[in-house]
Amino acid sequence: MGHAVVERDVFIEAMSRAVTGVTIVTTDGPAGQAGMTVSAMSSVSADPPTLLVCVNARSRTRTAIERNGVFCVNILGSSQAAVADCFAGRNANATDRFAVGDWRPCTSGAPGLNGAVVRFDCRVHLSAAVATHTVYFGQVIEATFDDCEPLLYWQRQYGLPLPSMDRASCADAKGEDR
Repeated sequence: MGHAVVERDVFIEAMSRAVTGVTIVTTDGPAGQAGMTVSAMSSVSADPPTLLVCVNARSRTRTAIERNGVFCVNILGSSQAAVADCFAGRNANATDRFAVGDWRPCTSGAPGLNGAVVRFDCRVHLSAAVATHTVYFGQVIEATFDDCEPLLYWQRQYGLPLPSMDRASCADAKGEDR
Protein backbone atom coordinates (compact mmCIF):
# COMPACT_ATOMS: atom_id res chain seq x y z
CA MET A 1 0.00 0.00 0.00
CA GLY A 2 1.70 3.17 -1.21
CA HIS A 3 1.39 6.57 0.35
CA ALA A 4 1.23 9.77 -1.66
CA VAL A 5 4.27 12.01 -1.52
CA VAL A 6 3.83 15.72 -0.85
CA GLU A 7 4.33 17.94 -3.90
CA ARG A 8 7.86 19.26 -4.39
CA ASP A 9 6.86 22.95 -4.17
CA VAL A 10 4.92 22.37 -0.94
CA PHE A 11 7.89 20.52 0.57
CA ILE A 12 10.33 23.31 -0.41
CA GLU A 13 8.05 26.01 1.05
CA ALA A 14 7.57 24.03 4.27
CA MET A 15 11.33 23.48 4.61
CA SER A 16 11.94 27.22 4.18
CA ARG A 17 10.11 27.68 7.48
CA ALA A 18 12.52 25.46 9.39
CA VAL A 19 15.16 27.63 11.06
CA THR A 20 18.67 26.37 10.40
CA GLY A 21 22.19 27.47 11.07
CA VAL A 22 24.19 28.44 8.00
CA THR A 23 27.07 26.09 7.24
CA ILE A 24 29.82 25.85 4.69
CA VAL A 25 31.22 22.39 4.08
CA THR A 26 34.82 22.38 2.82
CA THR A 27 37.39 19.79 1.81
CA ASP A 28 40.98 19.62 0.59
CA GLY A 29 43.33 16.84 -0.46
CA PRO A 30 44.27 14.92 -3.62
CA ALA A 31 41.06 16.07 -5.40
CA GLY A 32 41.76 19.69 -4.53
CA GLN A 33 40.01 22.32 -2.48
CA ALA A 34 36.23 22.71 -2.69
CA GLY A 35 33.37 24.01 -0.61
CA MET A 36 29.71 24.95 -0.66
CA THR A 37 26.98 26.38 1.54
CA VAL A 38 24.90 23.50 2.93
CA SER A 39 21.65 23.68 4.87
CA ALA A 40 21.36 20.02 5.90
CA MET A 41 23.73 19.21 8.78
CA SER A 42 22.95 17.35 11.98
CA SER A 43 24.49 15.60 14.94
CA VAL A 44 24.23 11.81 14.74
CA SER A 45 26.03 10.50 17.84
CA ALA A 46 28.33 11.59 20.67
CA ASP A 47 29.84 8.10 21.06
CA PRO A 48 31.83 8.33 18.86
CA PRO A 49 31.29 11.97 17.84
CA THR A 50 29.59 11.76 14.44
CA LEU A 51 27.60 14.20 12.31
CA LEU A 52 26.03 14.17 8.88
CA VAL A 53 25.89 16.57 5.96
CA CYS A 54 23.88 16.34 2.76
CA VAL A 55 25.65 17.46 -0.42
CA ASN A 56 24.12 17.73 -3.88
CA ALA A 57 25.28 14.71 -5.89
CA ARG A 58 26.07 16.84 -8.96
CA SER A 59 28.35 19.26 -7.11
CA ARG A 60 32.12 19.51 -7.43
CA THR A 61 32.26 19.51 -3.61
CA ARG A 62 30.68 16.04 -3.45
CA THR A 63 33.28 14.67 -5.87
CA ALA A 64 36.11 16.27 -3.89
CA ILE A 65 34.83 14.98 -0.51
CA GLU A 66 34.54 11.50 -2.00
CA ARG A 67 38.16 11.54 -3.20
CA ASN A 68 39.67 13.49 -0.28
CA GLY A 69 37.91 11.49 2.44
CA VAL A 70 37.68 14.54 4.74
CA PHE A 71 35.46 17.58 5.25
CA CYS A 72 34.99 20.46 7.67
CA VAL A 73 31.58 21.81 8.66
CA ASN A 74 31.89 25.53 9.38
CA ILE A 75 28.86 26.94 11.23
CA LEU A 76 28.87 30.62 10.37
CA GLY A 77 28.76 33.60 12.68
CA SER A 78 26.35 36.49 12.30
CA SER A 79 28.93 38.63 10.44
CA GLN A 80 29.61 36.01 7.74
CA ALA A 81 26.59 36.28 5.40
CA ALA A 82 28.83 37.43 2.50
CA VAL A 83 30.91 34.25 2.85
CA ALA A 84 27.73 32.14 2.82
CA ASP A 85 26.52 33.92 -0.32
CA CYS A 86 29.84 33.38 -2.08
CA PHE A 87 29.88 29.64 -1.34
CA ALA A 88 26.22 29.39 -2.39
CA GLY A 89 27.22 30.75 -5.81
CA ARG A 90 25.53 34.13 -5.32
CA ASN A 91 28.70 36.10 -6.10
CA ALA A 92 29.35 35.74 -9.81
CA ASN A 93 32.60 37.72 -9.51
CA ALA A 94 34.20 35.28 -7.04
CA THR A 95 36.43 32.97 -9.08
CA ASP A 96 38.20 31.79 -5.91
CA ARG A 97 35.63 31.27 -3.18
CA PHE A 98 38.38 30.84 -0.58
CA ALA A 99 39.54 34.43 -1.25
CA VAL A 100 36.39 35.47 0.65
CA GLY A 101 36.74 34.94 4.41
CA ASP A 102 39.74 34.08 6.58
CA TRP A 103 40.63 30.39 6.15
CA ARG A 104 43.15 28.08 7.81
CA PRO A 105 43.74 24.33 7.43
CA CYS A 106 42.19 22.06 10.03
CA THR A 107 43.93 18.89 11.28
CA SER A 108 42.56 16.94 8.27
CA GLY A 109 43.72 19.63 5.83
CA ALA A 110 40.14 20.77 5.08
CA PRO A 111 39.73 24.56 5.26
CA GLY A 112 38.35 25.96 8.53
CA LEU A 113 36.81 29.44 8.61
CA ASN A 114 38.23 31.73 11.28
CA GLY A 115 35.44 33.50 13.16
CA ALA A 116 32.93 30.69 12.57
CA VAL A 117 30.80 29.75 15.56
CA VAL A 118 31.97 26.11 15.26
CA ARG A 119 34.31 24.13 13.03
CA PHE A 120 33.80 20.35 12.95
CA ASP A 121 36.75 18.67 11.22
CA CYS A 122 35.69 15.20 10.01
CA ARG A 123 36.87 12.03 8.31
CA VAL A 124 34.29 10.39 6.07
CA HIS A 125 33.02 7.32 7.89
CA LEU A 126 30.14 6.37 5.59
CA SER A 127 28.21 7.80 2.66
CA ALA A 128 24.84 7.03 1.14
CA ALA A 129 23.19 8.20 -2.06
CA VAL A 130 19.67 9.46 -1.29
CA ALA A 131 17.67 10.94 -4.19
CA THR A 132 19.52 14.04 -5.47
CA HIS A 133 22.05 14.14 -2.61
CA THR A 134 24.85 12.20 -0.98
CA VAL A 135 24.68 11.96 2.80
CA TYR A 136 28.13 11.94 4.42
CA PHE A 137 28.55 10.65 7.95
CA GLY A 138 31.73 12.12 9.39
CA GLN A 139 33.61 11.10 12.49
CA VAL A 140 34.60 14.34 14.18
CA ILE A 141 38.36 14.45 14.73
CA GLU A 142 38.46 18.05 15.97
CA ALA A 143 35.88 20.60 17.14
CA THR A 144 36.78 24.24 17.69
CA PHE A 145 34.45 27.11 18.46
CA ASP A 146 34.17 30.82 19.17
CA ASP A 147 31.76 32.53 21.56
CA CYS A 148 29.59 34.52 19.16
CA GLU A 149 26.12 34.70 17.66
CA PRO A 150 25.29 32.29 14.82
CA LEU A 151 23.96 33.25 11.41
CA LEU A 152 20.48 31.75 10.96
CA TYR A 153 18.45 31.04 7.82
CA TRP A 154 14.64 31.20 7.75
CA GLN A 155 12.25 31.80 4.85
CA ARG A 156 15.10 32.33 2.40
CA GLN A 157 16.77 35.09 4.40
CA TYR A 158 19.46 35.45 7.05
CA GLY A 159 18.65 36.35 10.61
CA LEU A 160 19.97 36.49 14.16
CA PRO A 161 18.79 34.72 17.31
CA LEU A 162 16.09 36.52 19.32
CA PRO A 163 16.18 37.65 21.98
CA SER A 164 19.67 38.83 21.16
CA MET A 165 22.30 36.95 23.09
CA ASP A 166 24.62 38.95 25.32
CA ARG A 167 27.51 38.20 23.01
CA ALA A 168 29.19 40.20 20.32
CA SER A 169 29.47 38.98 16.76
CA CYS A 170 32.67 37.06 16.05
CA ALA A 171 34.23 40.00 14.21
CA ASP A 172 33.28 42.42 17.02
CA ALA A 173 34.57 40.04 19.71
CA LYS A 174 37.97 39.95 18.03
CA GLY A 175 38.04 43.70 17.40
CA GLU A 176 38.02 43.13 13.66
CA ASP A 177 36.41 45.47 11.19
CA ARG A 178 34.80 43.44 8.38
